Amino acid sequence: MGPLVARLGRAGRRLRQADRAHPWALDTAVVVLLLLLFCLPELLHAGDADGGGPHRFRLAPHRLPTAAIAALQAGLLLPLLWRRRRPAAAFGAVAAVFALQWALGAALRADVALFVALYSLALHGRLRQLPWACGAMAAGMVLVALRVSRAVSVWDALFFLLSTATAALALGLVVRIRRAQLAGLRERAARLETERDQRSRLAAATERARVAREMHDIVGHHLSVMITLADAGAYATGTAPERGKEALLLIGDAGRQALGELRRVLGVLRETTGTPGDGPELSPQPGIVDIDALCAGVRAAGLDVVYRTVGTTEALDGGVQLTVYRIVQEALTNTLKHAGTETRVSLAIVVEDTRLTVRVQDTGPAGRPGPRNEEGHGLVGMRERAALYGGNLSAGPASGGGWRVEATLDLAPAGGAR
Repeated sequence: MGPLVARLGRAGRRLRQADRAHPWALDTAVVVLLLLLFCLPELLHAGDADGGGPHRFRLAPHRLPTAAIAALQAGLLLPLLWRRRRPAAAFGAVAAVFALQWALGAALRADVALFVALYSLALHGRLRQLPWACGAMAAGMVLVALRVSRAVSVWDALFFLLSTATAALALGLVVRIRRAQLAGLRERAARLETERDQRSRLAAATERARVAREMHDIVGHHLSVMITLADAGAYATGTAPERGKEALLLIGDAGRQALGELRRVLGVLRETTGTPGDGPELSPQPGIVDIDALCAGVRAAGLDVVYRTVGTTEALDGGVQLTVYRIVQEALTNTLKHAGTETRVSLAIVVEDTRLTVRVQDTGPAGRPGPRNEEGHGLVGMRERAALYGGNLSAGPASGGGWRVEATLDLAPAGGAR
């Protein structure tokens, strides 16, 4: 049973493809098939006397000439050629010829065209056209039942004819509903595919933005430290060679640390192939515990950093810790670039219930170089990181002099009680 259903399905698909390529072919094939099955036999026996003998079943009292029969058959079948493009017009033409034929007292096998036309109207036509079509169909069936009342009971004839008309109408509606359901499913599948592609593109854009922020923080911080150390080493080369050597060693350490962090960030973008061991070896993302090493690096570059924490920071979520680390890193980098060495920096991380505050204040000049009324990418990146956790960030001159950066993060779970 399974292979048969599969073959029928394939045949149906091929038939639909051929119909889409040549829409007139199927309509012509239907007309030719009805002509062969119902018209030719009637034309071949049109000359038989009295209908062909005592055993022939006669429904109509009169017999028309062969030419008239052929004309009526053509009037019944030819409108079916546009039954899908103009179903209402086709049904109306067939119904008119059908009524004329029975008014002349002739019964033709080609009358099956009326049921085909009703089926096509239910399938392809407008639904508001069905009531008048059903009324015309019922009137035609009553006319036929009255005409054959000498051979068949009127009620039996009506039952058979109306049942056949109802079957044709129901079949057309069922196929129409099925096609509408399939079209809806195809449209929904296409919409879901489009939404999936949009989500993929959005996720890719978000990931690119995240990697860009990480790259900015890593490269900006370590290059600032390396530049400051290089300047200090160049200055100390003539007076204190040992200090120059120490600066070069610190530059190497900063470069290696930057290279390691870049490998970690870019490693997740590579496609892993083969066994799991073939992928990049990734180290954990930096957290609050790594801020001590961060402060040590900027101290070596010349900043005097005083760092303290208040509250429990070890139990914080990894994403929160990475956000805090990057904000502190960017703030110290800005201080190193704009305030210069020999600047004192006060760094505090305070955790209170569901609130975390990061305060970075330096004793450098309150003004920061750069275009007026324009924020750098670093400050924008810090604000975006704080906004990820429902927080905010403020940056500007401190009241006692210097520059102050303060970020507040909301540690409460989304949708939880506050």
